[in-house]
Amino acid sequence: MISFAWKNRLQTQAEERLALGRARAIQPASGLDFCSNDYLGLRADPRLAEAAAEAARSLGAGAGAARLLRGDSPLHQELEALLAQWKGTDACLLFNTGFQANATLIPALLSRGDAVFSDALNHASLVDGCRLARAGGTRVGIYRHRDAGHLDGQLSAWRAEAPAGAVALVATDAIFSMDGDAADLPTLVEVCDRHGALLLIDEAHATGLLGSDGAGLAQHQGLHGRVPLVMGTLGKGLGAFGAFVCCPEVLREHLLNTARGFVFSTALPPPVVGAALAGIRLARAEPWRRERALALAGRLRQALGQPDQPSAIIPIPIGPDAEAVRIARMLQGRGFDVRAVRPPTVPVGSARLRITTGAHLGDAPVDALIHALAECLPSVGDNT
Repeated sequence: MISFAWKNRLQTQAEERLALGRARAIQPASGLDFCSNDYLGLRADPRLAEAAAEAARSLGAGAGAARLLRGDSPLHQELEALLAQWKGTDACLLFNTGFQANATLIPALLSRGDAVFSDALNHASLVDGCRLARAGGTRVGIYRHRDAGHLDGQLSAWRAEAPAGAVALVATDAIFSMDGDAADLPTLVEVCDRHGALLLIDEAHATGLLGSDGAGLAQHQGLHGRVPLVMGTLGKGLGAFGAFVCCPEVLREHLLNTARGFVFSTALPPPVVGAALAGIRLARAEPWRRERALALAGRLRQALGQPDQPSAIIPIPIGPDAEAVRIARMLQGRGFDVRAVRPPTVPVGSARLRITTGAHLGDAPVDALIHALAECLPSVGDNT
């Protein structure tokens, strides 16, 4: 039974969310997909399904235990080796989700007296990883979005006061999930090198989509293999599920001994691992997928009068929560699965439509969406 006090609190909070227009509900997929992160159109590819089925037949539906007990398999090791080779690092460690990886690895790497500096618009998982590190005595600094000068000043100020032997970590999204813009990795690498800081990039929305081989933003910006910590996910562009951290062997060894989210979690199921392996191989062998997703995103941005970005994420700022929801519902009624993004995912007053493009789409659906947006948002029609 839920006590009266708990029930009263939950009811009050639900009423507050409803009054502010922030009540959420799970909405099934329907209509043309313009909202998922299936950038390469691999999620429903029958080759991933067959790879998952083969792994299930040979190794079972579940791993049965954590990797450090009996949950490991040659398939897990094969996936880690392939990811390390693709990302240009010595080693790789699998995690169950991107949120788990980011929330786990930051406090695992830092101790009392150390510091982590995080971009102001980083994903919630990086934010929570910083919060957990702060609970252990790590200093947390937030630098202005994509402002390397601000970061440089914060690192200088911290270093002047830091105890001997203290280390610093800089954490940033590669592609920022709500705006679709990219981090300036060459400048961040320069700043980190100058201050002896470790750089962590979250390539969740870049893996499979950017770079000559689809390896991500680091490859796209000429830094393949030069970023010491690269986190990515297997459930977006690669069509499967799970996450990984690519890094030097010494960091992998440290994480598999200290990252609580890894140590105390059942390993990824073999069918998921099999599907992920197939997804990576197809992403590399079929470059037309990333080319189409990015070309369609560029087509949509041009119609909206937005500057080009190296991503398949196109935000349309609306402002009020209720208005964003209303417009999203109008588009859904026309057969386009577009969703409204509201606080706390984005700051108060900055609700938006977050539109994505993928290889499963073509010119005709995108043109139809542009026409629908012009009907729902008169400002869009001015650019078409």
